[in-house]
Amino acid sequence: MEPRPFVVDERVRWSDVDFAGIIFYGAYFRFFELGEMELFRAAGLPYSEVFERFDIWLPRVHLDCDFKYPARLDDELTVAAYFTRFGTSSISINFDVLHRGARTLAATGHVVLVCTGRDPIKPRPLPQEVRALLEPFAMSEGAARRFLGLGAEA
Repeated sequence: MEPRPFVVDERVRWSDVDFAGIIFYGAYFRFFELGEMELFRAAGLPYSEVFERFDIWLPRVHLDCDFKYPARLDDELTVAAYFTRFGTSSISINFDVLHRGARTLAATGHVVLVCTGRDPIKPRPLPQEVRALLEPFAMSEGAARRFLGLGAEA
């Protein structure tokens, strides 16, 4: 399979907007979580199984977000999630949230997960099977944005 981002469509809901009717900044983290969970599921590692199966946790150690375009109530968004780096014990995931009506990025995000044991909770190498299942969704930011139909200016 050729590398590609995982893509899921979602609408801006009432609980996502502020008094001005614009998406509240914290709501983007719901979109990132949706993309992350479905990305793992598409790779054959649903979160409901991955922790027990490999006896690991994947806590977040870094999270950032840039806001690009004001999404409003009921706007259609496309969330693309893809892996940008696999370290010995860490995984980097990028998120591009595309505003479908404006055909532009509404927000971008980046999260770093670290693989830990469950007891004790200390970093450990990412299981090779986990990495192998996730790699089909690994790509550069530029390749992911080309997949979404965005130019280099995005």
